[in-house]
Amino acid sequence: MARRTAAEMVAEARARVPAVTPEEARALPDALIVDLREPDEVAATGKIEGAVVIPRGWLEWRADPESPWHDDRFALDRPVLLYCAVGGRAALAGVVLQDLGFQDVRNLGGIKDWADRGLPVEPG
Repeated sequence: MARRTAAEMVAEARARVPAVTPEEARALPDALIVDLREPDEVAATGKIEGAVVIPRGWLEWRADPESPWHDDRFALDRPVLLYCAVGGRAALAGVVLQDLGFQDVRNLGGIKDWADRGLPVEPG
């Protein structure tokens, strides 16, 4: 297999996982919003109001219905909106959720995109 760089992997993931704007995200009230950042990042900037914090390294285990660490908020037919600091981890994580069988996965980008629009952020 040919070697790929992290930047190439993120670009491929961004092409595969559709982006969603903060305004579009707010129009999906039943979507699960997942913050993929590490706890220290969330503590420093807060999180989107109502978002679930699951660091990127735990996503597969929390999302997979067959995992002993499954989080019941994940359902294969529920829209999942992912974000991180700038959107790269969210894109890569979106590919993983698609591979797990999630039907509607979108990249919400970074927390700054949300906060800069004056949308609700709560302490992390």
